[in-house]
Amino acid sequence: MAKIIAFTNQKGGVGKTSVAFNFSVALGMTGASILLVDMDPQCSLTYAAGVDEGDAPSTILEVLLGRVRARDAVVHAKECDLLCGSYKLSAVDTIMDLRGQEFLLQAALRDVADMYDVIVLDSPPTLGLLTINILTAADEVIIPALADVFSLQGIGQLYSTVQSIRRKCNPSLRIIGIVLSRYVERFLINRDLRSAMERAAEQIDSRVFKTVIRESVALREAQAKRQSIFRYHRRSRQASDYENLVIEYLNVAGYMKKQ
Repeated sequence: MAKIIAFTNQKGGVGKTSVAFNFSVALGMTGASILLVDMDPQCSLTYAAGVDEGDAPSTILEVLLGRVRARDAVVHAKECDLLCGSYKLSAVDTIMDLRGQEFLLQAALRDVADMYDVIVLDSPPTLGLLTINILTAADEVIIPALADVFSLQGIGQLYSTVQSIRRKCNPSLRIIGIVLSRYVERFLINRDLRSAMERAAEQIDSRVFKTVIRESVALREAQAKRQSIFRYHRRSRQASDYENLVIEYLNVAGYMKKQ
């Protein structure tokens, strides 16, 4: 059975999709088979993977609605396998009856759980039915964040949400760590806030990954080219950051490939 990792933060603009995509490509480079699932109505992950919504036979929305099996909706993009997002996900709270619908994604992913080592979920920066489904389906949460005050406040809010999901739907859910993105080490405020973030992580029984994703033009250029940092600039410092992040994650999470 695949391990399911959710990349989520209720605060937008933290580089969540970029971190989820490049982390997944780096993890795939270790030999693991990876499926990405775009649960964000903005479809940024789908775009980053070089896929247009109209090119996909079906999207994750059709999967959630039970119109198609997950394995039949998988797109084999250049750098990853993907369940594409849909802009219509923004209306999912009105399309579906909220009662008893928090397990839809979990049930849908059972169809592909034996096909992959890891399934990565990219979530919207809001709390709603989509995020509830994501946290209900996930084994682990990785929180992309900036070294700023707003991210620090958001950690507490997200933890409250995770605690609620643990009580109601998914008692084994754990926050595996916080990863700082767009990090500029020479800024004193970043270093100070990183220390504050580490203290906050301890309070929620988690950690801040020692590896940070440094700010760079290369990452922005890779996004514009709809490529991972590895495909765009394999020898960049940021490619090294993601490789180191995966190594640290594997050590922390005790990840094992399925046999």
